[in-house]
Amino acid sequence: MQKFTTLTSPVIPLNLDNVDTDMIIPAQHLKSVSKLGFGEHVFSALRKMYPDFILNQPAYNTGKILLSKANFGCGSSREHAVWAIQQYGIQAVVCSSFSDIFFNNAAKNCLLLISLPEETITKWIDASLADSTLAMTIDLEAQKISFMGETHSFKYDTFRKHCLINGLDDLDYLLSQEKDITAYEQKHCNISR
Repeated sequence: MQKFTTLTSPVIPLNLDNVDTDMIIPAQHLKSVSKLGFGEHVFSALRKMYPDFILNQPAYNTGKILLSKANFGCGSSREHAVWAIQQYGIQAVVCSSFSDIFFNNAAKNCLLLISLPEETITKWIDASLADSTLAMTIDLEAQKISFMGETHSFKYDTFRKHCLINGLDDLDYLLSQEKDITAYEQKHCNISR
């Protein structure tokens, strides 16, 4: 997995509440048996229906940080939504709230999700829609996000932070603990390897 420490990038302002997983990756694109090939279809229905949709605008093509509103990732539990966002090139999503299942899927796949107050998000989306060159900096180690001359602290789970900073998914983390696991087994379980 890719390590995440700091990121400075223009943002993609998605001025929507209740972005569900079917909007992120429509069901007709869920035919693959691998994790690959979803990025090109991210928000494909909205991109087709609305020619001025934010991802159709060249000014926002380089953004690696997605800004959106409340209840992002609601709907079905499809992990494909996280894969599609990552494969599109987005490394972090900043919203006022996320659905629990989407949040857990993102954490397991090393996609950083940050929650900030709704009024801050709304102000930042409005500013980004007016100026596509605005860049945001996320410092995961310090748990700070800086944008438009403001710096905000954010909360993040200690275990998930460790995994992101070190580029570990759950299995990688478990494998990194093999020495300690073996020592525990030898001491407590009478197991030899």
